Amino acid sequence: MEYAIIGNSAAAIGCVEGIRKIDKAGEIAIVSSEPHHTYARPLISYLLQGKTTEEKMKYRLEGFYEENGCSLLAPRTAVSIDTAAKSVTLDGGEELRYNKLLVATGSTPFTPKMQGLENVSEDDKHFFMSLDDARKLASRISKESKVLIIGAGLIGLKCAEGIAGRVKSINVVDLAPRILSSILDAEGASLIQERLEFNNIRFHLATSVQSFESSNNKSAYGATLANGEELGFDQLVLAVGVTPSVELAKNAGIEASRGIMINSKMQTSAPDVYAAGDNTMSFDVSSGQSKVLALLPNAYIQGECAGVNMAGGDASFENAIPMNAIGFFGQHVLTAGTYEGEVFVSSSKDCWKKLFVSGDVLKGFMIIGDPSRAGIYTNLVRERTSLSSIDFDLLREQPVLAAFAKPWRSANLGGAH
Repeated sequence: MEYAIIGNSAAAIGCVEGIRKIDKAGEIAIVSSEPHHTYARPLISYLLQGKTTEEKMKYRLEGFYEENGCSLLAPRTAVSIDTAAKSVTLDGGEELRYNKLLVATGSTPFTPKMQGLENVSEDDKHFFMSLDDARKLASRISKESKVLIIGAGLIGLKCAEGIAGRVKSINVVDLAPRILSSILDAEGASLIQERLEFNNIRFHLATSVQSFESSNNKSAYGATLANGEELGFDQLVLAVGVTPSVELAKNAGIEASRGIMINSKMQTSAPDVYAAGDNTMSFDVSSGQSKVLALLPNAYIQGECAGVNMAGGDASFENAIPMNAIGFFGQHVLTAGTYEGEVFVSSSKDCWKKLFVSGDVLKGFMIIGDPSRAGIYTNLVRERTSLSSIDFDLLREQPVLAAFAKPWRSANLGGAH
């Protein structure tokens, strides 16, 4: 068997390990547009903070490719897929043959149209999604830098945290009326915003950049906001959002909308072609809708499932949910599922929490603060556990195993108490 994997992040690594569960000898070729060993992308902000190193960021140990019999083609780009001939054409014209193919192309930064953006030098314009992005930004900032970040979502705010101790000022602009609008409500967002502002990060919300100018007297560049405010900056970070990388698949005739369409086996509409990761549409069991779930754990599980099936095994992944586990200056944020139904709120010195219940199941939650055993809530959402079968009154206050009946603990936890 000849396996080809386009991509080298979590989904690709999951695929390799899934294949090797079944097939110990088949040839595996990995095509990576980046020149690096596989690494954990969420750690790039911690690299800027000095809390980790590039060596520690590696998603698998140095010998991973050799130990798993993989050929890493990097930096190389897949330019087309011929599903009939079962081949991938690489930059340079070479053809890579396959029996089974995984498309794990991830996503790319979205660049909105903004007047005067061309006035900002490419050297001073940054994304924040890759190791090279972090390296470039680190090389351009200093204690005198004024940084403007467009986007108050997860990427923009992790960037702000990463550079907060290394620059003179950080201004964050977002069209939404609150930060982290995709994962938190107004109450939860205000708690995190307060923590960020305490660390000298300024926010300009419910507005946008109307135009960029090449200078504003005291700074290399100026930005005029829709509300009339003017901001000077030296470095610009574009963190508005990402776009799933589906063009390669679409051009090959593989069914895709916003993301590549897959079934529970990770199969696409093309024979022997699978897909996994941020470029796919997943079925969210908490909302009953198909959507892009750009999450590292989801990507790995999808990739592993695809790898098992590519090697002739039988695996399914049918209970994907949106979830986030992230932190800002020591404040933990955990979210999962969808926010609909009856709301249960609790607040203490150590933890603010909202649970959303509908139809006798936990649909989702938001937690800011103590993350202890939050995985119990995640499991309830993912498995759609009937709340009438457990002591939900106890569980609402604290996620403890005592809320589950002994037969459930025996079946799911091997008899753990």
